Amino acid sequence: MQPIRFSFPIFVEQKKYNHLSEEEHHSMKKRTCLYILGILLGMARPYALLAQDNDSCTSSLKELDEVISQKEHFYTQKEQRITYLKKQFIHVTTPAELYGLYTSLSSLYLHYQTDSALYYINRRLELLPQLQHPDLKAEIEIDHATALGVMGMYSEALRLLREMDASTLGPETQIAYYQACRSCYGWLADYTTGREERSRFIRGTDLYRDSLIHVVSPGPNINQTVAVAEKSIVTGHPEEAIDQLQKALNDSSINERQRAYLHFTLSEAYHEKGDIPQETYCLARAAMADLKSGVREYASLQKLAYLMYEQGDITRAYRYLSCSMEDAVACNARLRYIEVTQSFPIIDKAYKLKEKKERMVSHAMLISVSVLSLLLLAAVFYLYRWMKKLSAMRRDLSVANKQLQAMNDELGQTGKIKEMYIARYLDRCVNYLEKLEAYRRSLNKLSMASRWEELHKALRSEQFIKDEWKAFYDEFDKTFLKLFPHFIDSFNDLLVPEARIAPKSDELLTTEQRIFALIRLGVTDSNRIAHFLGFSLATIYNYRSRMRNKAAGDKDRFEQQVMEL
Repeated sequence: MQPIRFSFPIFVEQKKYNHLSEEEHHSMKKRTCLYILGILLGMARPYALLAQDNDSCTSSLKELDEVISQKEHFYTQKEQRITYLKKQFIHVTTPAELYGLYTSLSSLYLHYQTDSALYYINRRLELLPQLQHPDLKAEIEIDHATALGVMGMYSEALRLLREMDASTLGPETQIAYYQACRSCYGWLADYTTGREERSRFIRGTDLYRDSLIHVVSPGPNINQTVAVAEKSIVTGHPEEAIDQLQKALNDSSINERQRAYLHFTLSEAYHEKGDIPQETYCLARAAMADLKSGVREYASLQKLAYLMYEQGDITRAYRYLSCSMEDAVACNARLRYIEVTQSFPIIDKAYKLKEKKERMVSHAMLISVSVLSLLLLAAVFYLYRWMKKLSAMRRDLSVANKQLQAMNDELGQTGKIKEMYIARYLDRCVNYLEKLEAYRRSLNKLSMASRWEELHKALRSEQFIKDEWKAFYDEFDKTFLKLFPHFIDSFNDLLVPEARIAPKSDELLTTEQRIFALIRLGVTDSNRIAHFLGFSLATIYNYRSRMRNKAAGDKDRFEQQVMEL
């Protein structure tokens, strides 16, 4: 749609209006602004209408896609109506009733399955002698010619129509006659490729269209509306056709089949006008009406398919044309089949090319996704390896932390032991020095008093040393048990039940327990232990071996277990 152009003078020279008052200047400025606003709104309106038309067109195409997907449902409904009529044969009692059934069936089959329509038209002709209504013969022949035209047998159809005398027909039959003639000549004009013959058939179409317009009685009539609209389109007045057809479409009493004819003719008017969105919309509405009414012989869908092809919607064009070809073959509509086959190779080639491009894009995307998947898999594998390494590192770190914590605890305990034993050692040293000083003074007194016998006796006595050793061991035992209050029970748990040791009432630790108390403190050298306890090295070895043999668990790990108490 071309944008509207305006050439109105908007700006005016100010010097021509210098003599105007301020109020007049203000009024003139106001009128000028309103004038500009009106022009801008007028320029914007066509684009707003175009956007609205595109929205209507898109929604109609989506609705048509849905109707095509349900096409079999509408055909099933039509088959059910046909089946219902066929069941009525058992209730027929008169030839007139039988003729009525044949007429209804031939009408239902006409644009659905023309072979069957022709069969019931012939049944009507056979029944004609029983009805004694010779005027019905013209009606049957017109229907016969129409069916032949749908099947593409145009010469036979025109022969039947030319044998009839239109002047002898009744008003309704005359309308049907001119309609059939106009249709046959129109089909021949579409089918013929020769210029002269095509022009002759077009003239015949125009002639019978005019005749149809003149014989129709005044008042609303779909055939007349369509015929008048066609004439307006042919004579170059599509706007008049649009007005007439839109008024007819507003009539709620028309059926789907009549609505299909009106929308298809309206699409021709918009095509003549060059309004593609409205043409598309009308063809979509006509195709929906055709399919909903259970019709297989139609022109709307294949025309819409070619329009979609021109607009670049190859997928819809292929789908619509395939649907049209399927229905044309099922209906035995030769003209429609030919129309479809003329466009189908072009659209099929474009559709296959589009599919090929889509496949190439799909393959490229598949390859890209595969490469990315492999890279992702490699990254996941690499990450998994690093996660395993990280997990192992974390486990090692956890073990190292636990070991460090154990070492810290051990060092803390060792420090505590050292601190306590240093304090005890200093106290013991001070006490020992005080005792030595007291012992020296006692000996000195004996010497000064010349009590030599008592002095010699004191020097020969070992009681002082024994008392000091006993005091030393008692101090050691008290300090050790203060540091390790559960040592005796824990140590006995490492031994077999019958070898467990309990200190006597006057002692804190036995000799065996004192030896292993030193081992618990880290003094594992037998020489140091022997020196510390005042025993021989062999005695220490014997004690250690005897206790190892009494161990409840692994004898080789007995002393290690003692060190861990």
